[in-house]
Amino acid sequence: MTAQPQRVTMLCDWLPPEFGAVGQYQLAHARELAAQGRDVVLVGFTSGPSRVEASMTGAGSLVVRRVQRPLYARSDWISRAWWTLGANLVLLWAARDALLACEEVRLTGSPPYLLHFVMPLALLFGKRTRYRITDFHPECLNAALGRSPLWVTPLLALTGFWRRRVDCIEVLGEDQRERLADSGVNPARVLLRRDPSPVDFATGLQPALPPAAITGRPLILYSGNWGVAHDHATFVEAFARVPRSANSPALWLNATGARADLVQAECLRHGLPLARTAPVALAQLAGVLIAADVHLITLSDAFVGYVLPSKVYACIASGRPVLFIGSPRSDVHRLCAAQLPASRYRQCETGDVDAVHDALIALLGADSRAPAATAPGAAEVSA
Repeated sequence: MTAQPQRVTMLCDWLPPEFGAVGQYQLAHARELAAQGRDVVLVGFTSGPSRVEASMTGAGSLVVRRVQRPLYARSDWISRAWWTLGANLVLLWAARDALLACEEVRLTGSPPYLLHFVMPLALLFGKRTRYRITDFHPECLNAALGRSPLWVTPLLALTGFWRRRVDCIEVLGEDQRERLADSGVNPARVLLRRDPSPVDFATGLQPALPPAAITGRPLILYSGNWGVAHDHATFVEAFARVPRSANSPALWLNATGARADLVQAECLRHGLPLARTAPVALAQLAGVLIAADVHLITLSDAFVGYVLPSKVYACIASGRPVLFIGSPRSDVHRLCAAQLPASRYRQCETGDVDAVHDALIALLGADSRAPAATAPGAAEVSA
């Protein structure tokens, strides 16, 4: 058996407290590795001043390097592409000494195309590589466009070339494993490692106060990024069909993203009860999640196996009912169906407005205020 590497360098995009699930999970995993006795250097981005934090964790050590990077408009493809190119170069430069000294490099799919920058150096210097793939690129680009432009073909081929040379690819779900197998990656190099919930739900945790405009109504909560990978039209049409009264359900849009903007505009146009807030800090997230009567998760069919909404773990752990609008081939469905009682979970196909309408009525009529899953260590939150 291959000895576990002692010195590990980890690379990702935004580190907490910045908004982004990948950085949250990478920081938690870096702490786990350090507690096991590894010497870990984690390099990622911050919108604030650059800084370095070092700590000893058991027999190991952890150094976190936060590199200042500007934010960008996610909906602007050109600025996003330039940001991605610069981000990958800045990340490698900031980690240059750690990359040379380590035995293993662990990278993620964020920033996009980081694989293309890391793998040539790793092979040149004989470093082991572990790739936590998160979102697939450039497949997500093709899915967003609804086609595969000619110029993407060589990029897709080069991406496949590098993936087949990674020592270990960590996938988030079985749907991702299937996509990799279909693309020719050796299954022996693929490892399923699911993420945990990023927050704990302690006994006695108080739900966050919803915005005043929707207080007292049953709450459908969408929390996180509602971007191009997430269907929105099916929900909006079904939501518009729900009978309206002083006690009719409201949508709490605790979200960012281009589709969140569309949902807000459509709900306002139809006069539907809605409130929108910016995503809260991680320390406040548990309180927001248990304020929901129903959690909403959506995924467009073209993105199945390429994207796994990370919010699913905390939604399940909260104990609240979940409505998933997406394909049963997605691991969102696998996870929810396996871990939630049938009375607290509904899966509906995208485009099936009638099914989504019926699911909303059924879930909002269920006993949605049962205790959340319990775990030690969470603080009481009210917002």
